[in-house]
Amino acid sequence: MNLNGFVDGFKKFDYQNIDFQNMGSWPAGIKLIACLLVAAVISGAGYWFIVKDQYLMLDREARSETQLRETYRQKAFQVANLDAYKLQLMDMEATFGTLLEQLPNETEISGLLDDINFTGVQSGLDFDSLALGQDTVSELFIETPIDIAARGGYHELGTFVSGLSALPRIVTLHDFTITRTGAASSDSRAPLSVKVKAKTYRYKPGGS
Repeated sequence: MNLNGFVDGFKKFDYQNIDFQNMGSWPAGIKLIACLLVAAVISGAGYWFIVKDQYLMLDREARSETQLRETYRQKAFQVANLDAYKLQLMDMEATFGTLLEQLPNETEISGLLDDINFTGVQSGLDFDSLALGQDTVSELFIETPIDIAARGGYHELGTFVSGLSALPRIVTLHDFTITRTGAASSDSRAPLSVKVKAKTYRYKPGGS
């Protein structure tokens, strides 16, 4: 069939009364276009119902592969540094044990009061009162307040605070109240009334 006959097939085809029952009699050009349309429909349907889901699955698997690679990288890093982590854990346990040793147990609280009293007397302070307060229980430790009222000068107070920091047990100072109780002497040391709340801590067994 020449080109003219191919083109004439389009011109002579009755588009108003298409006979789908006798498609074999259609001109070659019409049959070609019909085949192309059918192929396009089949291809589109195949993509939509089959290939599309495969692409989505492929995309999910690709993302999963990326996550698995990252997980593998992290675990490989952890394995490679396992010995370093073990050493770090041992150091932390040793540090924690050292801190625990600085926390008095319940039977050592009275001894700690004696140490505070001795430190104050050695520093030149006169105690008016030295009393334990009510314990405060937290998740990991028990906090015991100690109310201190004493009299002395600036230097005696500084020496006392320095002495407390040197105690083998952890003692922190809070809520200072300092008032002058007399006139300054010639060496600029004024008698002071000091009230301060000291706090010590002990480990709570079974704390998490």
